Amino acid sequence: MATTALKTTHHAGWRDYLALCKPNVVLLIVFTAVVGMLLAAPGMVPLEALLFGTLGIGLAAASAAAINHVVDRKIDAIMGRTSGRPLPQGAVSTRDALTFALLIGAVAMLMLALLVNTLTAMLTFLSLIGYAVIYTMYLKRATPQNIVIGGAAGAAPPVLGWTAVTGSVDPGALLLFLIIFTWTPPHFWALAIHRAEEYRKVDMPMLPVTHGSDFTRLQILLYTVLLLVVTLLPYGYGMSGGLYLGGALVLGLGFLYYAVRLFIDDDPRMPMRTFGYSIIYLMALFALLLIDHYVPQMILLID
Repeated sequence: MATTALKTTHHAGWRDYLALCKPNVVLLIVFTAVVGMLLAAPGMVPLEALLFGTLGIGLAAASAAAINHVVDRKIDAIMGRTSGRPLPQGAVSTRDALTFALLIGAVAMLMLALLVNTLTAMLTFLSLIGYAVIYTMYLKRATPQNIVIGGAAGAAPPVLGWTAVTGSVDPGALLLFLIIFTWTPPHFWALAIHRAEEYRKVDMPMLPVTHGSDFTRLQILLYTVLLLVVTLLPYGYGMSGGLYLGGALVLGLGFLYYAVRLFIDDDPRMPMRTFGYSIIYLMALFALLLIDHYVPQMILLID
């Protein structure tokens, strides 16, 4: 059947290789990494760390995404959400996709090791392996807690950005990690509820498939409550001020509203509405961290 078989490969264009990189996901990763860099610096971030750190982390994320395409190419051909990807469509061959992934991954590691620092290169490599190998090849197919355990790789970018500037893993970086780590399950499980039948079709043990939609909705609600608490930690630690605290509470209560609605409402549109808000939420939360970091400095300069 056309929907379950990989099509014959034709000549690939640059858009096909760009699609392998999951650019929307990589942009969010790079954004959180850059926020980590800026929060780590008391003043201006060194240009070399900002430029090569951002590029290296972005290329590593793109490499992991391309490897994910290669590993999941057969189930991608079956699932409606992913059947239009380059490998199921035959736009890029498996060999070329893997070669591309390894090439940009190697460039990323060399750039980070030679032009940033060794610690950032090592942590970025571990994150790449964590997502592309441990999560994609094993956890994703082994346990309904795949997103929780594998979320560590997705939560690493702000830590990588932080270490690119400081050369060390500090408590502030770990707080940023914890925020994304806690955000990942309610974010992804909302999408998984919407796509539960597709995951069931490919025998993927996502939580809505193994434990049902109602249980997953409860977990989303509980994790959202936990997330609201976790996002207050930067203020409690003294990393951010009242501007961030107020914004984090408003954004968190907004997320909680969607989680409660998802829990009590059978509206089939709610899972994707919750998923969509979760993306806006994370971007706005990290933007708030950044604004809160720089506004006091700007006020002092004006005074």
